[in-house]
Amino acid sequence: MSTENFSTPDIALASRLRSIALDAARLAAPILRGAFRRDVARENKTNAHDLVTAFDRQSEEIIRGHLLATEPDSRVLGEEGGSTGKGSIQWIVDPIDGTSNFTHGVAFFCISIAAARDGVLLAAVVLDPIAELEFTADAQHAYLNGTILAPGSRPDQRHANIMTDYPSAEALELDGEAGLREFGAWVGAFATVRRKVSAALALAHVAAGWCDATIGFDTKPWDIAAGALLVRRAGGRYLGYRYDGHTLPDHEAPCFLALGPGADYPVLDESVHRIIGARNALGAGGKSA
Repeated sequence: MSTENFSTPDIALASRLRSIALDAARLAAPILRGAFRRDVARENKTNAHDLVTAFDRQSEEIIRGHLLATEPDSRVLGEEGGSTGKGSIQWIVDPIDGTSNFTHGVAFFCISIAAARDGVLLAAVVLDPIAELEFTADAQHAYLNGTILAPGSRPDQRHANIMTDYPSAEALELDGEAGLREFGAWVGAFATVRRKVSAALALAHVAAGWCDATIGFDTKPWDIAAGALLVRRAGGRYLGYRYDGHTLPDHEAPCFLALGPGADYPVLDESVHRIIGARNALGAGGKSA
């Protein structure tokens, strides 16, 4: 959504929500920083690839408490705690996006917080507690540590670098060898393909111009809502894809493609349509929607 569609009060609201979200993330960040590489105990949620720790829960409790106390007209959708509250402002929270990295001592994870009203994203924070990078967005701009992000036009496909978590183990169960073929096509088409296992932080890197594109499947709103707004406010494109054809906000769609300013990568467009088309043909799309 362009800034022209926001009223002056909406712009002021988005700025205030950005500040609230940043304060909430800053409250949780020292706990994650202190626990990092300290032999953190982990549990499996759905399987051995989907982990949770006590620090995910503690981080979310801190964030949730601050958001609801500071903005009473709120409700919170958190990865660990589900939905709380009934206000008009929806906070979408991932207390640690990249828990697997966090538990294995890999310094690529973040706190992700987005604010939406009536399905429209207003503000976002993606905070990298180890690198101490604060990516934020409001109704007008994306920022990195308070400085406006405005990356230049991205390179052509053969010189570009992308990030992706696809294919995950779950995706391979659905897509089989076709998933490996898609990944192989990306390796051949791009200068570099990185698997960093944090959709929110990958999107933030696209917004900063450090990564040219990122693509994902089987995501949840808390994985991508904040990053989606960051990419758009930095001049890039965020495209959400669905299996069922229903009209939903892009950040609620289970598949996405995010591109830096001016980026045009046909191999990724083709992959999205092949993967979604194949899953729909098998009746498998609804499992991830």
